Amino acid sequence: MLNNKKIIVVLPAYNAEKTLMKTYREIPTDIVDEVILTDDCSNDKTLEVAKQLGIKHILKHDKNLGYGANQKSCYSKAIDLQGDIIVMLHPDYQYSPKLIPAMCELVANNTYDLVLGSRILGKGALKGGMPVYKFVSNRILTFVQNVLMHQELSEYHTGYRCYNAQFLNSIAFNTDSDDFIFDNEIIAQFCFNNARIGEISCPTKYDENSSSINFTRSVIYGFGVLGVSIKYFLQKLGLGSFKIFKHPS
Repeated sequence: MLNNKKIIVVLPAYNAEKTLMKTYREIPTDIVDEVILTDDCSNDKTLEVAKQLGIKHILKHDKNLGYGANQKSCYSKAIDLQGDIIVMLHPDYQYSPKLIPAMCELVANNTYDLVLGSRILGKGALKGGMPVYKFVSNRILTFVQNVLMHQELSEYHTGYRCYNAQFLNSIAFNTDSDDFIFDNEIIAQFCFNNARIGEISCPTKYDENSSSINFTRSVIYGFGVLGVSIKYFLQKLGLGSFKIFKHPS
C-alpha cells in the first residue's frame, strides 16, 4: 500500500509464456497488494507459468475476446477486490515494472487520477526499438488528438497506465471496444470527465517477444483513434452524443 491505498496490478495476457516470469518478478511486492492475470485464450503455456508463479487471481477467457475485452475483465475484477489504485502492465516486458512505485505515488498522493508511462518523453522510443512507422504515426496521431481534444499529452498510445480506481469505475469502460482502440477510448473518457492526467518517462523495449499489431491493423487502429477524437470534439461542442461518454448506469 501507499498512503493506505490498496494497489492492484493487472496483467492482460496473451501468449506471454516467454516474458511473464521476468515481468512478474520485477513487480514491487513491497507496495503491490494483489496481482490479477487474465489470459485471453492463449495458445502457449501462459496459464501454466502464471500458476507456477503463484499468481492468486487468474482469469481465463474460453475464447479470444480481444485486447480491450481482456482489460475489461482485469479492471472489473480489480474493482471487485476493492483496489484503490490499478496499474495496467503488459506481461510482455515491453514496459519496466520498476516504474510502478513512482506511478502509484502520483495517484496515491492525489496529484493525478491517471498516470501514463510515456515512451516519447525522454526520446527513448526509437532507441528501445519502436518501428519507425509506428513512431511517425504515433507523433501524427498524438498531434491531431491534442488539437481535437484540447490536451497536451506526449502520447495517447502507451499501454502502461496507473488509474485511480474510483475514477475508473465512474466511466463506462465496459461500453468501449473489445479491440486495441479500447486504450484510446479510455483516455478520451478520462479527458472528457476532466481527469487530472500526468505522464512519466518510460523506457520501452521492443524485441521478438513483445506484443505488437501488424501494419494493416495499425492502419485500422489509426482511423479508429481519429474517430474517437472526432466524437470527443463533437460531443464537447454539443453536436453529438456517444455512449462512451455516458456515465455507467
